[in-house]
Amino acid sequence: MNLPNYFLADLPPEAVLSSAMIAEACQTLKRNRERYLANRSTESLIKVLTDVADGWLQVENPFRKLALELGPAQTGFSRETLARGLDNFFNQFTRENFHTLLVQEFGDARRLDAMIATSANQKQSRMTIINAPEFQVHITAGNIPNPTLTSIIFSLLLRSAQFVKCANGAAWLPRLFAHSIYNADAKLGACLEIAEWSGGNMDLENVLFAEADCVTATGDDETLAAIRPRLAIATRFLGYGHRVSFGFVAHDVLHGSLAKKNVAAAVDGIVAWNQLGCLSPHVIYVQLGGEISPEHFAQLLAEELERREQTEPRGELPVEHAAAIASRRSIYEVRAAHSPETTQHWRSKDSTAWTVVYEADARFQLSCLNRFIYVKGVADLKTALENADGVRGKVSTVGIAAPGDKINEIATQLARWGATRICPLGQMQNPPLTWRHDGRPALGDLIAWTDLEL
Repeated sequence: MNLPNYFLADLPPEAVLSSAMIAEACQTLKRNRERYLANRSTESLIKVLTDVADGWLQVENPFRKLALELGPAQTGFSRETLARGLDNFFNQFTRENFHTLLVQEFGDARRLDAMIATSANQKQSRMTIINAPEFQVHITAGNIPNPTLTSIIFSLLLRSAQFVKCANGAAWLPRLFAHSIYNADAKLGACLEIAEWSGGNMDLENVLFAEADCVTATGDDETLAAIRPRLAIATRFLGYGHRVSFGFVAHDVLHGSLAKKNVAAAVDGIVAWNQLGCLSPHVIYVQLGGEISPEHFAQLLAEELERREQTEPRGELPVEHAAAIASRRSIYEVRAAHSPETTQHWRSKDSTAWTVVYEADARFQLSCLNRFIYVKGVADLKTALENADGVRGKVSTVGIAAPGDKINEIATQLARWGATRICPLGQMQNPPLTWRHDGRPALGDLIAWTDLEL
């Protein structure tokens, strides 16, 4: 399958982008939005988006086949990791889920189409309609594709033309997805642009920012801090900075088959997208006092990671990333040799495919990722949170394994501490469509309300 040259990302590698090309692309997107997107009904957009998502779930879909055939070389993820990641992602995009999202965000799914009065509004003699930015710019990170694809889908749902600037070398899957939209509805695809270049190209980015009504950016905190001053005061800016996640396993579920089930759930979060997303666990806190100790849990985790490597291999890493894992491993190899009662470690043989480190020291530790996980024993959740205080305010997700009658208590404690998403341990990298990223509205930050008072 040969992709036609619909997007700037389709240009050959030797092509050089200019500020004039970016300006022309922005103007074209705005014109196309006015012609093809601004007056589309919400239901028609949901129909196209769900059809595209359903296509990506089909084995014979040409875009999926291309992603799985060429994706490992383009992205570094194995075919199996890509397949699981794409399935988990696109399964979320159903008509029912879209409607649930719109009701959650706007109170009524029809508010993008017309002035609507809910029962509460009727008591106040008021009707409301919602408007979104005409032109959105997305500055995306290159670690995993999901945030970029979600931004594309949400912008189209809101009837915004959009320009997606990918990190250098990270446009492969967004580009394929954009082509699948174009293939399903060429007029809709014409309201979308995909391009890639290294960050900090002031000539290109200044043109892009000057045209934007809204800019979203995902990346480290320094990147976000550098973008905001470059935007006009009237330009809306939504920044999603660096976040980390961890897991907590209560001692009540550390026995028999239930323990093995929770080990497998923890591994699901570690292997998904090779642990590279903000939702991936760096540390699994395991409560003391269970039938299975934290050290034994770590050993079981290692055994499961070894099994998973056979069915869902991690894939090859750049030399510098593999070297970072090898260097970190050597530190714990020395510690384990001198203090086996406080440090143990397990690792894949003759590769850097996976690593498990158990430490008695409960302080939160940043992983070097790519299936490198810490296990730490704690007396209770309070102790875990005290030791994670260094990343308080920077935690995206906490995955938990606990008895049903204790989940609400644990979740409330985590919420008061500052966690914005709490989920089952195995669902950390698989948030629902209605997920409030960093505790913020999924769509609400992007729109403006217009009230009609009767």
